[in-house]
Amino acid sequence: MSKIESAMRTTLAFHAAFNQHDAAAITKLLSDDCILEHSHPAPDGAVYRGKTAVTQFWQAFFQASPQAHLEIEEVFGLGERCIMRWQYRWVDANGQPQQVRGVDIFQVHDGLICQKLTYVKGR
Repeated sequence: MSKIESAMRTTLAFHAAFNQHDAAAITKLLSDDCILEHSHPAPDGAVYRGKTAVTQFWQAFFQASPQAHLEIEEVFGLGERCIMRWQYRWVDANGQPQQVRGVDIFQVHDGLICQKLTYVKGR
């Protein structure tokens, strides 16, 4: 399997696990030294380093956002990197549906996510 195919499969597996709110499945896709640069809080977001920290982030994220859903607009690969354009939908604390568009840049090595950078359009 080529680097692009491997990166695409891993990225799409992440998407499926995200929409199932399955932090354990996401953890299986992470390298031990992975880095997650999240878009929140503004302006620069937070950085999580290592599989344990990233797993704890996703567990807390899904607990706080039980309606979280990503809809892919486009995904493409460049070597070990995949770019995913998406719409993120959730329900806020007042019960109102919300959405934002953004981009994730994944770096995948040997079938594992070693870096995920998240960017969102301003609201």
